[in-house]
Amino acid sequence: MAIQRVRSKLAKTEVLMRNAGLRELIPDTRRLTRESLSDMLHRYGMVYVKPDKGTYGKGVIRVERTSDGYLARTGTRSFRFGSTDSLYDGLQRLKNKGVYVAQRGIRLLKYKGRRFDIRVMVQKSPAGEWEATGIIGRLAHPRKIVTNYHSGGTPMAWSVLMRPHLDAERRKACAAQLRKLGVDTARQLQRRWPGLKEIGLDVAIDSSLKTWILEVNTAPDPFIFRKLKDKSIFRKIYRYAAAYGRFRNKSRVSRAFRARRRRAVR
Repeated sequence: MAIQRVRSKLAKTEVLMRNAGLRELIPDTRRLTRESLSDMLHRYGMVYVKPDKGTYGKGVIRVERTSDGYLARTGTRSFRFGSTDSLYDGLQRLKNKGVYVAQRGIRLLKYKGRRFDIRVMVQKSPAGEWEATGIIGRLAHPRKIVTNYHSGGTPMAWSVLMRPHLDAERRKACAAQLRKLGVDTARQLQRRWPGLKEIGLDVAIDSSLKTWILEVNTAPDPFIFRKLKDKSIFRKIYRYAAAYGRFRNKSRVSRAFRARRRRAVR
């Protein structure tokens, strides 16, 4: 069976919301409209606007309510607007075509002044069971709003990023929680899409140390785990992926790996 992929953030969120245990961990996420944007900014003060089928953090816009209006940031650019109507109209010019989602903004923990989130890699084992095979932190570029490696973020050991916030014992408990959350998420999505073999769960931890599910990628990049000092993590991820057929086309894998190396050098 081919590996199933699901691009729509709205579709995945809808399925996850059916699970009572996961529902409370999902930030308010809606289709972007003039009304939803206005209501969410009134409620939360900060909203992330994302392409429904986007990847690598491309096209993401962060919008914040300020004392004199609204501030929108995308990439390294900033734009100010005086009202929600002018903001919404401005977003139409900034964003690409297609459906966009608005998600409640979560104020991420920081490491040395830079925001970070966490990616949990979850895969079907050779025995056919879901298993969390890797956890990695993603440290945002100091001038950007997203943490993705392909948008300038820095992959690094998540335990290093959490060290200023949790002691060793609590980090161990947090790791167990993240692994369980990853497996629970994969199992819930598989109810709707039985051909899933792997997911990348993107998790935020806020200033009160609450865990949030930001989004789920069903075609996660395994190669960022090569950045970790512990090479056994990537070896296991690669072995599991090879077992369920992700790397059958070896020439494609080689090209993808070379392309990632070129991007990392830039």
